[in-house]
Amino acid sequence: MPELPEVETSRRGIEPHLLNKTISKITIRQHKLRWPIPKNLPTLATGQKIREVCRRAKYIYLKLDNGNIIIHLGMSGSLRICTSKTPAEKHDHIDIIMSNKKILRLRDPRKFGCVLWQASDINEHKLIKPLGPEPLENLFDTDYLHKNAKNRKCSIKAFIMNSHIVVGVGNIYASEALFRAGINPKRQAGKISRVRIKKLVDAIKLTLKSAIKEGGTTLRDFTGISGQPGYFAQKLLVYGRDGEKCTVCNQTIKQFSQQARSTFYCPNCQH
Repeated sequence: MPELPEVETSRRGIEPHLLNKTISKITIRQHKLRWPIPKNLPTLATGQKIREVCRRAKYIYLKLDNGNIIIHLGMSGSLRICTSKTPAEKHDHIDIIMSNKKILRLRDPRKFGCVLWQASDINEHKLIKPLGPEPLENLFDTDYLHKNAKNRKCSIKAFIMNSHIVVGVGNIYASEALFRAGINPKRQAGKISRVRIKKLVDAIKLTLKSAIKEGGTTLRDFTGISGQPGYFAQKLLVYGRDGEKCTVCNQTIKQFSQQARSTFYCPNCQH
């Protein structure tokens, strides 16, 4: 599933083609995604200028004068900028066509993504309102995370993957950040000192910034706006490296299942 760095990569990729452009037409080929695409979306959005191309958590939204088009890529979705000369294929479900003839095209083979409409403040939408802070913004700091971790009995990995606590720390990035911070993913969140929480906050920010810089992680279903995969996977420190040597201590990386997801860590470096 595309996570925050992949979604941010997509947002940055499409923004130059859409910003201050007017929507001339919307073509919907498949209304039934995770939630039905609003039937009146073409009426609401046609003729409107795209004022901003934004991201909140794993949602991209196009800010118009009369509302917002919310896009989620789901498990396998991707966005492309193309023209009418590029024929739509089987899984290309919606085209947002600009007045300059460029097209924002959503491809979603598994149909777990969504395209929704929010007329009022985007932060009041029922899917976005309960979300925690963005990990790269100032609100997400040591004081915030340490305060929210107090008395928590869940594992630290589950804690930082909870989108009500902080958004965008997916499975891959949680494993990577915990390794950088030297924290065992099994440890109870409420038993980690403030000093170590600071290391974790710094590690989360560094991991996500690095992944965005490299264009997201190369996942099976994700390719960037150019159609090329991201390259951060080439620099993963622990994720997917079960049985390989730790780059720090040369001990063996271990893997185990945690909340039905694979967790990778170094038993020597992380405690």
